Amino acid sequence: MSRDGRIAVCSWSLLVRNVPELEGFADQLGIKLVHLALGDPFHASWEEDDQTFVDRIKASALQPTAAMLGFPGEDYTTPETIRRTGGFGDPARRKERLELVRWGAGKTKALGLSIMSLHAGFIPPPGDPDRGPFMDALRSALDIADSQGVTLAFETGQETAELLRQTLDELDHPRAKVNFDPANMLLYDKGDPVEAVKILGKDIVHVHAKDAKRPPKPGVWGEEVILGRGEVNFPAFLQALNEVGYAGPLAIEREVGDQKQRFEDIKTGAAYLADLL
Repeated sequence: MSRDGRIAVCSWSLLVRNVPELEGFADQLGIKLVHLALGDPFHASWEEDDQTFVDRIKASALQPTAAMLGFPGEDYTTPETIRRTGGFGDPARRKERLELVRWGAGKTKALGLSIMSLHAGFIPPPGDPDRGPFMDALRSALDIADSQGVTLAFETGQETAELLRQTLDELDHPRAKVNFDPANMLLYDKGDPVEAVKILGKDIVHVHAKDAKRPPKPGVWGEEVILGRGEVNFPAFLQALNEVGYAGPLAIEREVGDQKQRFEDIKTGAAYLADLL
């Protein structure tokens, strides 16, 4: 993948409702690479049914880099609400969410993709009584994805890089990889993104380009900002990715503002990334 062909955009960041609308925005941005939301009530549902969606994506000029699965019921109001509702954190929701992984992996395969990103949830540390059942849920999800030839890329941020590294090593599953989001490390105040790349490097298969500032105090969110205006040191971040051998897409994610503002912010971020590359 050439340097000038690495910049992608996350479909959900554009608040689009159908494939033609996504094509239109991507064309205006001059970007063909797209991290594609699979669609659910929380993360960018599509007007098309599954088969129509797949057919339209395949017939388009878009080049999906990976799929993204979000879970209905995830509540990002505060760090505490997402701790309770995110990923596989709630034991009562694990069975239904494993079925969504099955659906998502099938749709990912139908799209001709091999990577599906998702938030695993707040991973319990060693010694926590829920770590065993949580790890069992992750193994089940990975086996489901594997049956479709799909890799699960767990998104960074809801745990430290050290805990995620330990978890990946313990899972020891060929389908367990990482979708690296440097801004999430700051928004959740979970460490230095550049150092985290060095810890997780061998398992990074997809990357989000997003910027943020750390929270002013515990228990609240940090602030997501336009690329280049936050505390992610992007020159050092890109250098670290290069050093660990990652040369794949950099998918711009923007989750603040209305559709018009997001489009302008993504456009600004794409120009910033292009200058760095």
